[in-house]
Amino acid sequence: MPKETKPASAASSAANVLEETRALFIRRWGEMGIYWGISRTMAELHALLYISTEPLCTDDIMEQLQISRGNASMNVRSLIDWGLIRRVHVRGDRKEYFTAQTDVWYLFETITRERRRRELEPIGETIGKCVEMLDQSIPRLKGEQRQVAQECERRLRDMHAFLSTVSSLLNLALELGPQGMEALAKVLSDASAQP
Repeated sequence: MPKETKPASAASSAANVLEETRALFIRRWGEMGIYWGISRTMAELHALLYISTEPLCTDDIMEQLQISRGNASMNVRSLIDWGLIRRVHVRGDRKEYFTAQTDVWYLFETITRERRRRELEPIGETIGKCVEMLDQSIPRLKGEQRQVAQECERRLRDMHAFLSTVSSLLNLALELGPQGMEALAKVLSDASAQP
């Protein structure tokens, strides 16, 4: 006859859900970090500190993420440089502790500014230079080469215009702030609901 198992207590079950929630959030945030151009570990470390209600030291981070001290230290430094986490002092303890910024709007602003600086601005500058190069060479080209160069230039100008629009939208979002974005979202939602 199989052994009867006692049902898990409500507190035990809730604790399991909390741990599963934390693990799922950390894993998904890590996967998303790849699309931001940062390492999975850096994103997971940020997620761990964001979801943790108490500051964590490097040892805690290493244990919870199963990473080396060097990996933890390198990613902590990067997150501090981005302004997404900060050092905090825990009274009576000589270890360094860290906590994440938890204001979602601050996170959006910081990540948006960094991504724009690292990605949009450099590619925009490169596309602008490519257009200039084509502008200078097209008058000297003939026939099919000229047509190909003109089509290439048109496509690059379209891409440059699109990236400029995206950059303008990001600037607008940052200028509006959280309340302005909520109001804009309501206006857009109302407009899309009309026939």
